Amino acid sequence: MKFAFSLKNKVKIAFLLFCIMCCTLLIRFLEDKSVKKINESFISMYNDRLVPATDLYFIAENLYHKNEVLQDAFITDSTIPVAHTISKIDQHNQKIDSAMHKYGLTLLVKQEKSFLNDLKNALAVQKALENKALSLGIAEGKKVYESVGRSAAHQTFDKLSALIKIQSKVGDELIKDSKIFVSGTKVYSTMQVILAIAIGIMIVAIISASNAVKINNEKFNLN
Repeated sequence: MKFAFSLKNKVKIAFLLFCIMCCTLLIRFLEDKSVKKINESFISMYNDRLVPATDLYFIAENLYHKNEVLQDAFITDSTIPVAHTISKIDQHNQKIDSAMHKYGLTLLVKQEKSFLNDLKNALAVQKALENKALSLGIAEGKKVYESVGRSAAHQTFDKLSALIKIQSKVGDELIKDSKIFVSGTKVYSTMQVILAIAIGIMIVAIISASNAVKINNEKFNLN
């Protein structure tokens, strides 16, 4: 393979090696970009899905306890002071408002924003009916709570449930995106292996050609 050492073929080999180097750098860049995307997906999964999920659970927990307080307050023979009931309700409402505000600061898709607004409206309606019921006597307050207040509480839970479901759906989409990025990283790694093998073959070919030329030169000198 004397031609391997001719000037023309040396230029070809150099150009081919340059192309392989460029391909390697490009693959490395794409791989780093893919790894960055995977990292961002996992961070988003934690900050925008896992942490908000605990906030939604916290909201549900306080809604449940608040309904328990209201049910205890509207028992006919209840001896619980109204002021105490209002204080307990206010504490739960403050916790709910704090969790809602925290949840609103996370990254939300269009559907989540829509469902969050629905939940805010449902909470506002429920709160207004609770205040109205508590401002009346036990008998009248019980009628308001059982006629519309209880229904408003169920509506709030329904809106909260819808928000939890859509958040789970978005989380599944993030997982699918991460799988795509992982697959891309595997492809880039495979391409790097192929390029490494190609470089190895070229080195072996050049060494073989060099040895062949050396042997031919020795034979020529002997003759």
